[in-house]
Amino acid sequence: MTIRVFVYGTLTDPARVHDVLALDATNRSSDDVFDGPAVLEGLHRIDGKYPTLVPGGHVEGRLLAVHDQDLERLDQYEGVESSLYTRVSIPATGLEGPVDVYVGDPDRLGVTADYEWPAGDSFADRVQTACEHEEIYVRHPE
Repeated sequence: MTIRVFVYGTLTDPARVHDVLALDATNRSSDDVFDGPAVLEGLHRIDGKYPTLVPGGHVEGRLLAVHDQDLERLDQYEGVESSLYTRVSIPATGLEGPVDVYVGDPDRLGVTADYEWPAGDSFADRVQTACEHEEIYVRHPE
């Protein structure tokens, strides 16, 4: 099964994707994984130690088309287990099914700019609440 992931930071670099997904071992190239440009509406990029997203605006990025085992590698790369980033699924226009996106905890990434997430028990809960109640979606650029 193919899963689409919206990327907006270090994973827009084909060489980084090649290394993270160990593409040599699967006889694939980054060309096989990159699935074109996209725009994420409702969140925008902000930089700390690593890039992350906060509510409002939009951000341009790229789509990856990956498999389940690739998603495990991406989760490890993004620090999902340690809650550095959380992965959420959001709707997409013009694509079949939702798109996953990684959102980093701005507090843990040293972001100094103002931002506001909804209340919640954990950062992952706060992101999920925003994605459920705000107009956040991925679209192909015009």
